[in-house]
Amino acid sequence: MELRSVDIKDFNRIIELWDNCGLPYKPLGRDTEEKIHEEIKHNPEYWKGIYDGSKLVAIVFGTDDGRKGWINRLAVDIDYRDRGLGRRLVESLEKEFDKRGLELIGVLIEGDNPESMEFFEYLGYEDLDIRYYSKRKSEES
Repeated sequence: MELRSVDIKDFNRIIELWDNCGLPYKPLGRDTEEKIHEEIKHNPEYWKGIYDGSKLVAIVFGTDDGRKGWINRLAVDIDYRDRGLGRRLVESLEKEFDKRGLELIGVLIEGDNPESMEFFEYLGYEDLDIRYYSKRKSEES
């Protein structure tokens, strides 16, 4: 299996994988093909996928705010779990953050996702019990 940057040509595969993994996405807002294309174009090294042949079986993408790296939407196909793919993706993204001199990495996990909480704690991330507040322009964002 090959770990590599994701290409916008994989848009439908990305959405399908998120959907199969039960991850929420906003197809009329932040997750339109155009917006994801801009993110990939701006920071292709922050979009990592693992492929089994041509099949996208795991993905993670990151962002940064200039001070902190953010890990977003880690998804591993259910048939490919427990093979270390999630760890490979996170470690690859951590290296990209390190190249930019980002020493703090954050992960936002929704409260009803204990599996992800356990996974990131296993990788050495600490639960800081911080609440996240958001103000959105629209419900689609």
